[in-house]
Amino acid sequence: MGSFVALLRAVNVGGTGKLPMSELKAMCEELGFADVATYIASGNVVFTSRKSESAIKTAIEKRLHAYAGAPVGVLVRSAVEMAQVAADNPFPKAAPNRTVAIFLDRAPPADALAGIRGQKDEELRLGRREIYVHYGDGMGTSKLVIPAAKAGTARNMNTIATLAKMAAELQQ
Repeated sequence: MGSFVALLRAVNVGGTGKLPMSELKAMCEELGFADVATYIASGNVVFTSRKSESAIKTAIEKRLHAYAGAPVGVLVRSAVEMAQVAADNPFPKAAPNRTVAIFLDRAPPADALAGIRGQKDEELRLGRREIYVHYGDGMGTSKLVIPAAKAGTARNMNTIATLAKMAAELQQ
């Protein structure tokens, strides 16, 4: 049985996509996942399953579509992959709350950073299936637009570290 992290897109952010974490936990349990735990109210859930990453993604997206009446994107990582995202942070000395990984379904294209707009003091690097961004002055005032990240979802390094730890503990 593997340990996984599912990250929902646009959930409980800016007043859109309201989904109580108790509902998300119940949905995951209904789908047959075990040891289900959520983390903060922004669509983060950790669990164990015998299913593959793609089967997990499909199952959660289908269930969320039925719940919300509209598609809700889900990005899935194994416990090992989530730990790797944290370890691969190209900005290890930067404030973890100002550094994010934008999770994508597949590797970002080589030219993913060519189309960005509004860059000021932000630093960007490509990862395996992530785009890392360090927001020097913070995200609140940033005008950065990354077209290649449109279908992704971002989490800061503090959240990534916590989710990686939670997922690793389920594997023990």
